[in-house]
Amino acid sequence: MRRASFTSSILSRTLSTVHDGGTVNLHPRLLRVALFSSSRTDNSNSRRHWFSPLLNSFSKSSGQAVSLGLVGVVASVATAASVYAKEPPPAEIIPKDVVLYQYEACPFCNKVKAFLDYYDIPYKVVEVNPISKKEIKWSDYKKVPILMVDGQQLVDSSAIIDQLSEKILPGKAIISVADEDEETKWRRWVDNHLVHVLSPNIYRNTSEALESFDYITSNGNFSFTEKITVKYAGAAAMYFVSKNLKKKYNITDERAALYEATETWVDALNGRNFLGGSKPNLADLAVFGVLRPIRYLRSGRDMVEHTRIGEWYSRMEKVVGESSRIKA
Repeated sequence: MRRASFTSSILSRTLSTVHDGGTVNLHPRLLRVALFSSSRTDNSNSRRHWFSPLLNSFSKSSGQAVSLGLVGVVASVATAASVYAKEPPPAEIIPKDVVLYQYEACPFCNKVKAFLDYYDIPYKVVEVNPISKKEIKWSDYKKVPILMVDGQQLVDSSAIIDQLSEKILPGKAIISVADEDEETKWRRWVDNHLVHVLSPNIYRNTSEALESFDYITSNGNFSFTEKITVKYAGAAAMYFVSKNLKKKYNITDERAALYEATETWVDALNGRNFLGGSKPNLADLAVFGVLRPIRYLRSGRDMVEHTRIGEWYSRMEKVVGESSRIKA
């Protein structure tokens, strides 16, 4: 009876408001934790593997051909390097003490992490227990992400990124709603559309819901009892909640909606490596951030297999690189 009561208590407490300033009342608190599961990716540099064979082939040609060939190779490498090179801000303007209060699987938290990682801003992570939220008891703001930057509290993922941009990218103007540019338009599209098609996909059926919660309970901040309860009760709850989300956002076919959204993004690139051109802008980082947690779930694997987003995503993995997270 006590276990049943505990399970009921957790589920009743989780069926509440959405995080990061959202307004969807039917989202459970678990949605804030569990919208998507996260996965580490290996970033490898394969240029050295193809550079040597090119030189070997050139050695069979005349001296002039070798010279011309080397010029071409160097130009190609330089071009590739300029595409994937980061541009860290000057050390003197990088914040010294950055702490992110997050849920590991939260898409909005991953947006912020993508920004921090790309700009090589070191940060510490505090994983928040989504049930007790004891880690953020000190804050009047009870949602995630919360970012503490040199003692200043920043909240709401898009606002956090805007404020950080002003600090470390002083030459970048924040465009008003009345005069929004391409970057701002697509950042809003991420928050208002893309994130809403993800939850119905990762909780599309019971097996996919369990796949998501298996990661969440393994990496989230839960007690042993909470892990067991949340994995099975949470997966079951989110399976049914996702059906309501489909109705709310007029989604009839989960995968079709996901594929359409990703193809819309690829169309927006219009042949460019990134929306920002030769390097990512804030919209690129936003799309990558919210997709990164689902990339190696069944829904993410299907997305890459059935749409054209794979090449852009691989470029983003390379340029964002390793996490700037500071190990505790």
